[in-house]
Amino acid sequence: MLSYRHSFHAGNPADVLKHLVLAQVLQYQTIKDKPLDYIDTHSGAGFFELSSSDAQKTQEYKDGIAKLWQHTSEHAALNDYIELIKSFNESDDLAFYPGSPKIAEHYLRRQDKGWFFELHPRDLVLLEENMQGKRSIRVRGENGFAGLIALLPPASRRACVLIDPPYEIKDDYDTVISTLTKAHQRFATGTYMIWYPVVDRERINNMEQGLIDSGMRNIQLFELGTEADTDVHGMTASGMIVINPPWKLKQTMDNVLPELVKLLSKPSGFYRSEQLVDE
Repeated sequence: MLSYRHSFHAGNPADVLKHLVLAQVLQYQTIKDKPLDYIDTHSGAGFFELSSSDAQKTQEYKDGIAKLWQHTSEHAALNDYIELIKSFNESDDLAFYPGSPKIAEHYLRRQDKGWFFELHPRDLVLLEENMQGKRSIRVRGENGFAGLIALLPPASRRACVLIDPPYEIKDDYDTVISTLTKAHQRFATGTYMIWYPVVDRERINNMEQGLIDSGMRNIQLFELGTEADTDVHGMTASGMIVINPPWKLKQTMDNVLPELVKLLSKPSGFYRSEQLVDE
């Protein structure tokens, strides 16, 4: 039985990193007029009210987006992300946070298609409500790993993919690598993004090695740690792995990640910005 619901975690530091990278990738992908297929394998509800009982129970957004709300950066990418989140709020107060589907919808154009998968029955209903109204949007209550493979290669011959499971099933770490390998075999020129939590560093090391050994080229990794790795409690860091990234993404993250560490992390916090595999 699936129990994970992102409403408890919306707007936390992991979301900041994930959605900053997602926004940068989609900004780049939509420069060309050519159609794009966007695929989100684990969409969640898509939009979150931060006054809800779920969000207030954990208040994780206070450690993430809330710390950036009044911040002005010298880096355009971070300012663009903050302004993007503000565009979903009707006043100057932080009340709502968009999930990955709504952020993607913001960038997708009339000629693009968005495919959003979600298995949790309650979140699926909310996702359908939050994403209704556009003919180019498809919401499916199906397994996102299988759904991704079925959609490749896309008719548009351009694909941007977010693989973002909750990892409540430990096999998800292996499933991510096997699914990505199959997807890349079917469509090698797509841009693939993988989000991951750092709860057990050994699992992440194994994931990284699996990607390095896969034969795929041009793989970058970006990680934000709010505190040093620990075996004592929960998630201390999260990361985004991007295959076939936009050419300026690493330069952008090299600039932004040190600033995010200063703004969101404890003194033991850290970041990683690495080219795991060369082009």
